[in-house]
Amino acid sequence: MKSMKWILAAALTAALFHAPKGLAQQANPTPTATESQETNIRAYVELLRADVKTKKTAILTEIMQLNDEQAEKFWPIYREYDFDLQALNDRKLAGIQEYAKNYQNMTDEKADGLAKLALELENQRTDLKRKYYEKIREQLGGIIAARFLQVENQMLMVIDLQIASSLPIVEK
Repeated sequence: MKSMKWILAAALTAALFHAPKGLAQQANPTPTATESQETNIRAYVELLRADVKTKKTAILTEIMQLNDEQAEKFWPIYREYDFDLQALNDRKLAGIQEYAKNYQNMTDEKADGLAKLALELENQRTDLKRKYYEKIREQLGGIIAARFLQVENQMLMVIDLQIASSLPIVEK
């Protein structure tokens, strides 16, 4: 099914740069073929998330150029930020799944609801970055906080572009 391919691509892309969080579900004693496929996809996403999280940390470590004292202050703040960002990304992934579920029979109301959700999540992500920019600035100064914001924005733009390019445009 064509729509299943793009939803899988979008869902995997959305998951790539974010730490695993609660994707595992209890096993159904007699899973259907669809449930088995979804379980396999969730397991694959978990592996990709773990691998990319490691790569993201390596990129941040290299670009942030923190000394030991700075790193001791930065990484706990960043882990807190990443955890909060994951909650937003889980909602974004749910929106993508809702889009996929309704793509063939999209209504004006559903399209409006999904568009408003996307805008709200974008605003919440901006607020989240602002909050953690301030935390980092207070602990480490404006230059390091600005560097964090630059690097994070660049990585998020790449992710957003990958997601957007895998989703078909709304029709009808």
